[in-house]
Amino acid sequence: MVPEHFDLLVIGGGKGGKTLAIKQSVAGHRVALVEKGMIGGSCINVACIPTKTMVKSAKVADLARHAEKYGIHVALQAVNQIAVRQRKREVVSAMVARNQSLFDKSGLTLVLGTARFISEKTVEVTLATGGIRTLTADTVIINTGTRSAQPNLPGLESIQSLDSNSIQELDRLPGHLVILGGGYIGCEFAQLFRRLGSRVTLIDRNQQLLPREEPEISEQILHIFQEDSIDVILGASVLKAQGGDTNGVGIHLQTPMGERVVEGTDLLVGLGRSPNTESLNASSAGVQLDGRGFVVVNAHLQTTAPGVWAIGDVTGGPQFTHASLDDYRIVAANLQGGNRVTTNRLMPYTLFIDPELGRVGLTEAAARQQGFTPRIATLPVAAIPRAVTMGETCGLLKAVVDAKTGLILGVSVLAPEGGEVMAVVQMAMQGGLTASALRDTVFSHPTMSECLNDLFGRLE
Repeated sequence: MVPEHFDLLVIGGGKGGKTLAIKQSVAGHRVALVEKGMIGGSCINVACIPTKTMVKSAKVADLARHAEKYGIHVALQAVNQIAVRQRKREVVSAMVARNQSLFDKSGLTLVLGTARFISEKTVEVTLATGGIRTLTADTVIINTGTRSAQPNLPGLESIQSLDSNSIQELDRLPGHLVILGGGYIGCEFAQLFRRLGSRVTLIDRNQQLLPREEPEISEQILHIFQEDSIDVILGASVLKAQGGDTNGVGIHLQTPMGERVVEGTDLLVGLGRSPNTESLNASSAGVQLDGRGFVVVNAHLQTTAPGVWAIGDVTGGPQFTHASLDDYRIVAANLQGGNRVTTNRLMPYTLFIDPELGRVGLTEAAARQQGFTPRIATLPVAAIPRAVTMGETCGLLKAVVDAKTGLILGVSVLAPEGGEVMAVVQMAMQGGLTASALRDTVFSHPTMSECLNDLFGRLE
């Protein structure tokens, strides 16, 4: 079989990879994009877009339950999980169609199938429709992403557990959803399904929920979850899993209070991500993987094989769609002779619970570890006029500022539209503005961003 040659071959159609493929094709290059099956990548099919669509449904259900405090009398008769799922599917379908249109207009060659290297810059694609295609290229981009990790837990193999993909396709609400892992996936699904009507137990091995966050912020989130009647068990080691007494699941735990068994109807495993590299045959192309299977790259996103680059989650870097998009920018520039790197990126993120947590930069502890002398400011959401008018006063803001320069080192915004408020601070940090500049900026009243006047006016 004669190989088909391209200027650029992208393996995996996630955010960074598909953007690079489209842009290079529009620029006149001959481009092939190999995708296993999700047109547009995991973000729009099973991750960011569908989950936030479901988060909105849960928000509406919660508002309906509490409508009376706004002077509105309604009765929430039931949550139709099939309808919630259908709305999610419709949003996804629209975005898939949009991506397919972009592919078609760009002129790139889309190959649906699974790629594996057979030699340097040469892959064999097992087509989804059957058959084989062999592709070569001057430049190859690995963008195969990650999937839910499956822990080596005794008894788990005998239980039909859920992951972050399959739980979105349920046609019913779990009676009692047990979640292993208190990270972003676990927290978002815990509140989502609790507000849709499920009983929820969230189990995490750490003593602090979301231990990478500011302790005050984590404590606030724990309080919010408790107010939502989510049972949170911290500092727990999972001993084994087994079928429950009611044909559900039973999770045996070692907790600070001793051994206990948590029984539920359904189990969601949210214990991290594993790279999609096991079938890539990377070594045949000279591409090195690390001990966990992630592709090894340098700061320019080059792999150990000349002409082969890697972007997105598969590199083991920040597991965010916006990080993958920035990876695209870096590689696109470097392919043109640039010298862009991933080091020192100011990487924001948002946890889409209610209220949202937007965070960027250093925590107080990280700032001290790096030798800064930080000034700290905190502001309860209850002190923000807009939050009061919305009736959404749970949450806390915390800012970390360098005492020497007045530059903002980091901010955590657990508040309504927390991700949007955080973005204002991020732009100030990007532009080198001081805390006093934000303190004295004239913001429109009453908006959430106006809270930054008060936050930075409280610096200790």
